[in-house]
Amino acid sequence: MADDFDSMYDTFRALLDAFPPAESVKRLEQFGIAPEVVQQIRDRHEQQRIRIKELEEPHAVIQGNRDTWYTGPQAKDKCWPALVDRLREDGWPQEPAISSLDDSSTRVVSLLNHPKEKSFSTRGLVVGYVQSGKTTNFTSVTAKAADRGYKLFIVLAGVHNGLRRQTQARLVQQLVEPNPSLWSQLTGPEKDFTPQENPASYFGKSNKTHVLCVVKKNATVLRKLARWLEKASAYLEDCPALIIDDEADQATVATKSINPLILKIMGHLPKAAYVGYTASPFANLLIDPAAADLYPKDFIVNLPQPAGHFGTEVLFGRYALDGEDPEQVDDGHDMIRSVPKTDVPAVRPMTRADVDGFEPVITDTLRRAVQYFWLVTAARRVRRTGNAHNTMLIHTSVNTAVHNSFKRPLEFLRNQAAGSLANPTYLAALRSLWDEETERVPAEDFGEAKVPFEELVPQLAEVLDSCRIIMDNSSSEDRLDYENGPVVAIAVGGNTLSRGLTLEGLSVSYFVRSVSAYDTLLQMGRWFGFRSGYADLPRTWMTDDLAEWFRHLATVETEMRRDIDIYMTEDETPLSFAVRLRTHPVLRVTAAAKMRDAVIAASSYGGKRVQTRYFHTNARWLLGNQEAARTLVAAAAANTHRVEERPTEGRYVFRDVPHDFVLNFLSSYKFHAKSQENNAELISKYIRERVVSAGSLGRWNLAIVGNPAGRTGDFSFAPGVAVGLNNRARLALSNPDPDFADIKTLMSRRDAAVDLAGDSTKLSEKEITEARRAQLPDTGLIVLYPIDKMSEPIPSKKLRAPLSAEEHVIGVGLVFPAPSNRDSTVESYISADLSKVDIEEDIEIEEEDYSLFDNEAV
Repeated sequence: MADDFDSMYDTFRALLDAFPPAESVKRLEQFGIAPEVVQQIRDRHEQQRIRIKELEEPHAVIQGNRDTWYTGPQAKDKCWPALVDRLREDGWPQEPAISSLDDSSTRVVSLLNHPKEKSFSTRGLVVGYVQSGKTTNFTSVTAKAADRGYKLFIVLAGVHNGLRRQTQARLVQQLVEPNPSLWSQLTGPEKDFTPQENPASYFGKSNKTHVLCVVKKNATVLRKLARWLEKASAYLEDCPALIIDDEADQATVATKSINPLILKIMGHLPKAAYVGYTASPFANLLIDPAAADLYPKDFIVNLPQPAGHFGTEVLFGRYALDGEDPEQVDDGHDMIRSVPKTDVPAVRPMTRADVDGFEPVITDTLRRAVQYFWLVTAARRVRRTGNAHNTMLIHTSVNTAVHNSFKRPLEFLRNQAAGSLANPTYLAALRSLWDEETERVPAEDFGEAKVPFEELVPQLAEVLDSCRIIMDNSSSEDRLDYENGPVVAIAVGGNTLSRGLTLEGLSVSYFVRSVSAYDTLLQMGRWFGFRSGYADLPRTWMTDDLAEWFRHLATVETEMRRDIDIYMTEDETPLSFAVRLRTHPVLRVTAAAKMRDAVIAASSYGGKRVQTRYFHTNARWLLGNQEAARTLVAAAAANTHRVEERPTEGRYVFRDVPHDFVLNFLSSYKFHAKSQENNAELISKYIRERVVSAGSLGRWNLAIVGNPAGRTGDFSFAPGVAVGLNNRARLALSNPDPDFADIKTLMSRRDAAVDLAGDSTKLSEKEITEARRAQLPDTGLIVLYPIDKMSEPIPSKKLRAPLSAEEHVIGVGLVFPAPSNRDSTVESYISADLSKVDIEEDIEIEEEDYSLFDNEAV
């Protein structure tokens, strides 16, 4: 009996290939199957739907009325099983890699429309990580969609020929070659789209193959494709199409040519699903959802970070988010090496006028980076594990002339090294470099064994002999090619190496290009990805400013992903989620980083926690903040009788402090200019508006958080109000600004509950928010932290250094109540002052003029 039922259920699944679920059920009833059996089939299908919808990963935010029709691969499928076989040949394990890919791609396909619906126009977004396997995910989605009946697959593969070629080659290898009779191709590895004479040969009813088209986001190419599809319109009524937009935040959003052309292509396809893939979705999530555009109105999928993936947070660390214990947030691996600002003019022209005739100088840091790359390549040959290729990236400029100028000095350095291998002094210098790097990052921390220097030396001659210096840009003929045997290469380039393109076996990067946009910066991090067999060896040389930008970016990225996960559990849809993102205070920083001219920025602080992380260390600035804090405490002590003294904890709480006292403090306390979320003017304006419009924030609780007095040195705020100093070491920088300290995180979760009744030490972040809403719905909290000027790092924090300030530091945290009604927003004309930052603008490629920088012609 069970076999009979399984057979009938298989019949139902086969019907799903030809009809949507509701129609398939009707067909079962027409076959005369008993109603109770039909119901059992529906129940099993519903269980499968629920399993897909409730997958632990990936998380998704979905428009509520979407029907999850796809419940996973079937035995008769061709494309997905062939792809799995290829992945296994490439060394992918079933657990967790292939199983995780199966789940995540099934989730995406389940959110597409059924291919037999009469018409649809789906818009979705998949958020991944840089160099984390997004291409493999959308290849899997393509395979599964093809197995279920999707016909046309258009892949928008970035804006450069290199990425388009690489994507075409991957799709051919993993989809077309295993099943050549199932596929027709409109493009090839060396051929972007050109119009075909007879559309019927691709879309006519006699052609049962799937159609693959991999194109650049180039106006000329997309215009040709749109015209050809328009001519083929008679054949497209029953042609379900999937458009995959790789690097969906680049050239797609708010562009005058590419964006309308993508919409025009969709307009020619009555059945079209558009799915964007990106690791930096800030622009996509800020599209106006009310406009006829590509906002992901139907779904947003947040792919999990794969095991073994090196991401922004792993390398650079990040700041603690609300509710996190700062001690549990890692500072990142010790793999970032500092390039002094004085080195930058030697490797990059500082103005456009300096480009002509520019000759780079091999600085000490660049020499060490190159030498370390040769040592890593030798070590990997000794280990004989992982990717067979070895690549170093040098990215200093977008200008092709600058790239080309590196060839001669790098070849000279390579030849000089080859001639010095018998020189004891040279070998001693290499040994010192190897021992220093392997001591700072122990191989054992990554499950590897250090390769002794003596085992490297015999490999070096062959490494140097095989090392190629490649200028990878639009004007060069010698490009990176990983198809013809193991590669050892130092690749110098710009935009062609910065988005989507995988640099195989990348172990060393030298990166000093400054950019103004966080999403652009994130995509240039080609050092993110998988490093199987050499996870202890990657290093990146960059300026301290760039490292700080990446650390902040890691925080923005983590918070964005956490918000997607949170909104998923709150029954939000992409249309309501958009509003939440667009008013998120942290993303204001991202917008400011993209601004050249003054713009209006709206911020809401309701339910947020704001804290100081950056400080000057000079005495005058610090003494001014001490005076501001003492004035606030003295005023509070004189005007409130509700004071809680907790000497054994080193804490004081002053209750019902008038908001005027807080505003006066904000007008005199100085926040560091880098603390964009600590804008005293915006915070003060927000407080005033809440007081007037909602009767909220009129009263505040003031807390002082330190250590018990008499233990670590005391700080006195007012007569009878003294606590022991806190210890907050600064992040260690190779070339620190003597007047700057980044302590990374100030507040703990416990501190945000310091004024709550009862035992709040074990409350979760959500419980603290609920308790504040119940006990103090309209009361703000301001917390003062006296920090020891000589704060020393604890031994386990390798990337910390003594604070070394001239006077004790006053840190400030503010906790705002979550509004019970519509929150106030505050606006201010702000602009990003880029006058002191050397920035090369990244040109958004739309038109046919590709001659200025590292951009490629059609």
